[in-house]
Amino acid sequence: MSEFANPPASGDGDSGFGPSVRRIVASLTDSDWRRLGGCMFAAVLVALMTGTSGNAQHLTAGVTGSLFRPRIVFFLLIGLALWAVMTAWTRYRDDIRDGLAPARKVQAEVTGNRWVQYGGFVAVLLLAILIPPQLSVFWQQVLVSQIGVFVLLTIGLNVVVGFAGLLDLGYIAFYAIGAYTAAYFTGYPDNKRGHISPLPVHPPFHVNPFFVFPLAVIACLIAGLLLGAPTLRLRGDYLAIVTLGFGEIVRIVINNSESVTNGPRGAFGIPHFSIDVWKLKYHWTLDLMPYWYLLVAIIAIVFVLFRQLENSRVGRAWTAIREDEVAAAATGIPTLKYKLMAFAIGASTSGLAGVIFASEVGFVAPDNFVLINSLLVLVYVIFGGMGSLPGAVAGASFLIWLPNKLRDLVAPQDRFIYFGALLVVMMIFRPQGVFPSRRRAREIGLAEAGSGGADAMAAPGGAL
Repeated sequence: MSEFANPPASGDGDSGFGPSVRRIVASLTDSDWRRLGGCMFAAVLVALMTGTSGNAQHLTAGVTGSLFRPRIVFFLLIGLALWAVMTAWTRYRDDIRDGLAPARKVQAEVTGNRWVQYGGFVAVLLLAILIPPQLSVFWQQVLVSQIGVFVLLTIGLNVVVGFAGLLDLGYIAFYAIGAYTAAYFTGYPDNKRGHISPLPVHPPFHVNPFFVFPLAVIACLIAGLLLGAPTLRLRGDYLAIVTLGFGEIVRIVINNSESVTNGPRGAFGIPHFSIDVWKLKYHWTLDLMPYWYLLVAIIAIVFVLFRQLENSRVGRAWTAIREDEVAAAATGIPTLKYKLMAFAIGASTSGLAGVIFASEVGFVAPDNFVLINSLLVLVYVIFGGMGSLPGAVAGASFLIWLPNKLRDLVAPQDRFIYFGALLVVMMIFRPQGVFPSRRRAREIGLAEAGSGGADAMAAPGGAL
């Protein structure tokens, strides 16, 4: 006899919408309820962030206009959908991963192919060359003065933080050293050529900004060695505090040394780049695209060099130090030497960025090198993926593009709320970064799985 011959009375059995809802509710665990509460709270918070603003006459207008309107239903539905996705992922994560295993294997084989990597690198270069001339002047300015310069800074800090695991909170000081080196060595001993010297002090010789690159690299290398030699015996938070202090010392010295650096007025009249070799003559002007192409060329060269360095013996030594400095020293690695090397190389890259910024803008001041800039560069490294060069480029590019994109959509005082919310969500759901290095992603995966061998030097599965 069919099971539908004697249907259950209303309210009994398992059929119907009401019983199905009761079964779903009964199957929810405490963590599911906490997750639901968190998603609903986040939905209300986003509704409040994107709603109307209060005013002096109606102090609660922002809350009532944001929450007590039909729009709140839309945000609550989004929060509910997010909770459903998170709960389904939590319950069926292993099944989903098993189903995607063949596709992930193919993806790893494709992305791990050297020729595919070369092709991707060339494709990105072509896009960086062809697209910017089509952009507006505002976005060209963002590309040159912000994205290009900070991508170079992020790549340099990635060596220190991502490769060697040294927390540097004063990295912007080397950027300042590079910029003021450019201001000093491009100055004229007198005004015979009709130029104003950027600084009160004059160099023994005047050089083209192109020749300042090696001088800035040397200056930053020396500064990195002077800072690193006495302090790199410290670790963790202690090293971070020392580097933070170094960054502030450099900025304050620049601000107070009026007879040398012009103090808070800064260095002005820094000349643009120029080429004058035989019949080849070209002078950079206020046009932004030549500076962009120069930045792209330098970033590409530094990217390739650091990629080779990452896979070299030096890079493996940095990895060992990052994971366990005591164990690295026990295996015979001279840890202080390699940490100094990482610090100096990262500092020199920052010097290159300082020279380009100074020449492009023509003016630098102590306010360009505040602590928040050091923290932002560190955020770009972590967001993109520590130890990943593509991640450093992507992280800096996206996080600089986002606030500028929101400038016409969100009030200035609220713009960085979205920035902070994105970072919080990113650290919760993808702590390894957007494009993590394979080694770093594997380490975090092993740590989440509770493996005791979750380090960069262990073989897969904890084998020796």
